[in-house]
Amino acid sequence: MNRIRSGGPRGRTRLLLAALATAAIAASAASLAAAQTKHAAHPAATVRIAYLSFAVANSYDAPMLAAAKAAAAKGGAKITVFDANNSPQTQFSQLQTASSSKQYDAIIVQPIFGTGLITVVKQAIGNKIKVVNMDQELGANLGTAKPQVPGLSGNVVFVPTVIGTKLGKLVVSACAAKNLNPCNVGYMYDIKASALDVAIRNGFNKAIAGHSNVKVVAEGEDFFTPSKGLAAVQTMIQAHSDINLIAASDQGIEGAVQAVDPSKVTLVGYGGSATGLKGVAAGTWYGTIMQLPATEGKLAVQCAIKAVKTGKGCAGVDPVDALPSSGVVTKANVAKFKGEWPG
Repeated sequence: MNRIRSGGPRGRTRLLLAALATAAIAASAASLAAAQTKHAAHPAATVRIAYLSFAVANSYDAPMLAAAKAAAAKGGAKITVFDANNSPQTQFSQLQTASSSKQYDAIIVQPIFGTGLITVVKQAIGNKIKVVNMDQELGANLGTAKPQVPGLSGNVVFVPTVIGTKLGKLVVSACAAKNLNPCNVGYMYDIKASALDVAIRNGFNKAIAGHSNVKVVAEGEDFFTPSKGLAAVQTMIQAHSDINLIAASDQGIEGAVQAVDPSKVTLVGYGGSATGLKGVAAGTWYGTIMQLPATEGKLAVQCAIKAVKTGKGCAGVDPVDALPSSGVVTKANVAKFKGEWPG
């Protein structure tokens, strides 16, 4: 009799409720599994990167972009290139667009005028976009590789004052090796008014201080081009025929070598270009200071992908730190180096 009652309305209700509970648990488990699957798949999604180049056509920037694209393809990312073509105003506008468009997971910026971009970089970070700075400093301190903007996901740069210090020490070494006394230096800026060049020159000045035989007797500007470097050197030599050493970026020295006799005027560059290393090996250049644009491009993209996928970026990185002799190249060690840009 009790068994007959257990099959009545109440018993059926209990069975129905149990079935519903079981179905609910199954549905919840399925939903959780689907959510976990979706979450697990998120890191594998294509990372959308806005790449803000200083100037795509520049012989220094082109290998950087090529390496960045290769790293993106390998890491499952897509790069959209914004070419500022040496215009700070254009780059500022491009950064605003990339920050507000909601089309990018990360932004890599190669600043033309670093301090002028900080406000928009902070806005991008506030918009949950991972920002990686590359090559040039993003901040007022041009003597460190450490990130200078809170929340920055990475800072892959060369340090201008360190470049200048190495250049100055290499000039002092060249003056001694060539028995130049006095050592009359023609110094070429790339763009004299730029913060980059001011920082390099400050490091240079500190390195040559205390060496009374080393004197800067003339200055010029090459604007990152051999042709303008040639013209600047011709002007300096006409005004100061006693110049016996020229210091400049590799692009400037490429111009200088066309204007002077390297057996009479010592040439010291910075940039570590393929042309520069060839000149050092041949003995027409005394030395150069390495820079690694392709390595910077690769590391910046890897850092951006890591930041998007894991939430963790990278600290300040100066790739030159790992090179032999801290990247200071002379004929004695030139075989240890490989140029990453043509010059």
